[in-house]
Amino acid sequence: MFISKKIFPAVIAVLASANLAFADSPKLGKPLTEAEIKAWDITILPDGTNLPPGKGTFAMGAKVFAEKCIACHGEGGKGGPYAALVSDKEIKGNGIEAAKTIKNFWANATTVFDYIRRAMPWPEPRTLTDEEVYSVTAYILGSNKIIAETDEMNAQTLPKVKMPNRDNFIIKFPDKI
Repeated sequence: MFISKKIFPAVIAVLASANLAFADSPKLGKPLTEAEIKAWDITILPDGTNLPPGKGTFAMGAKVFAEKCIACHGEGGKGGPYAALVSDKEIKGNGIEAAKTIKNFWANATTVFDYIRRAMPWPEPRTLTDEEVYSVTAYILGSNKIIAETDEMNAQTLPKVKMPNRDNFIIKFPDKI
């Protein structure tokens, strides 16, 4: 490649200033440790992969719900300023016209756990213990009559819960389930 004598000083100046710009960067960030990555690697897959140890019941979940969830989701989870989580209405047809609640708008109970764990309670996400998340999940599933109020939810039982509208979801990668 040929650079003329008139352009060469300009190319050198640009390259030098670019090098200085990198040297004067604010040096934001730092390499993450394995422990720091693990703290945020909390995704629970539909098959239950990555569910943490712990357990919860409907009764324990009712207490947590009353303390931390009722202000947004209303008495019994039937609606407040934010979405209703519980519905006693029967799902008809494909469920498209039904109100969007846990009962008909979630394909997997494990992803209910995942969402509660990472996003609730608003505005303090990730403040619930794993036992509280299992308990609130059990409370919501029990309130929707998906599980019995006496069922315990844990890493073994939660993946076995069959959501009522599960078969009306289109699985993007069915071979990965």
